[in-house]
Amino acid sequence: MRTAQDMQPHIVVKEAEEDNALEFKKTPHQVTTLSPEILHDGNVHQPSASVLTAMNLSLGVLLAADSLLYSMGLLYLPVSTFSLICASQLAFNAFFSFCLNSQKFTPFIVNSLVLLTISSTLLVFHPNSANLTGVSKERYTIGVICTVGASAGYGLMFSLTQFSFEKVLKAKTFVTVLEMIIYESLIATCATLVGLFVTGEWKGLKSEMEEFALGRLSYFLTLICTATAWQTFNIGAIGLIFEVSSLFSNVISASGLPFIPVLAVIFFNDNMDGIKVIATVLALWGFASYLYQHYLDHSESKSETKHVEEISRIPLLKEVNC
Repeated sequence: MRTAQDMQPHIVVKEAEEDNALEFKKTPHQVTTLSPEILHDGNVHQPSASVLTAMNLSLGVLLAADSLLYSMGLLYLPVSTFSLICASQLAFNAFFSFCLNSQKFTPFIVNSLVLLTISSTLLVFHPNSANLTGVSKERYTIGVICTVGASAGYGLMFSLTQFSFEKVLKAKTFVTVLEMIIYESLIATCATLVGLFVTGEWKGLKSEMEEFALGRLSYFLTLICTATAWQTFNIGAIGLIFEVSSLFSNVISASGLPFIPVLAVIFFNDNMDGIKVIATVLALWGFASYLYQHYLDHSESKSETKHVEEISRIPLLKEVNC
């Protein structure tokens, strides 16, 4: 029969093991985002194949439809008008981000939405719009509607991409981003090819190549460079959605829009009248308003992080003083 002194060391060891177990449970387990160890970690949440298929099909088909609408808009509109209407994609993305990604509205964001919407709406009432592109008023209206619809679809696609990362995939890995880009682009390409053959437009590809003003070689180079540029943009856009948010990614992608009308005047001899000047100023104003809001959010986030770090140092200071 054991005495109390004999049992005391066992009790101490048992209590130490329990304390270590509790500390292990309380310790948060953090994983580096791009470390090779987690690229194929079985513990990472893996959604079912049906969910992944539905997600990729939805985003791929939406991308194909969005590209079609953008193409029709660019066919019937001047470059400057097209680019200014595309500025409304930021407003649509903010709306969908509020609905799908819990984006908060502030006075500066609301101001940005209003200004960008007015900027795009002004172009619909352009008095000499048909004379600018050599198309009828009806086709010009179709171009405006298609471009506005494409901008709305573009904003929705960005918000759905962020929603997919946060609610469906839930895996913070570089492989996740690559898979999203590859599958989405592959499905969009297949959908576009199906439409090309169903409508019979593939029959005119040869004549289009032969009638290209700069020659066949320039035709192929234009296609290759355009595809490469858009794929590079797609990688950057989805990467920003993955790292920050869909709204931030859209702001970066829209940063060049206010300057396109000026470049169109210089390189394509496009007309820049009073309405387009006002629309450009409003677009710049709305863009600057959002940038200021992002600056405020970033400053607030830095101050909160600094405050948390100062609080976390208090126990260490107490231990040093003791």
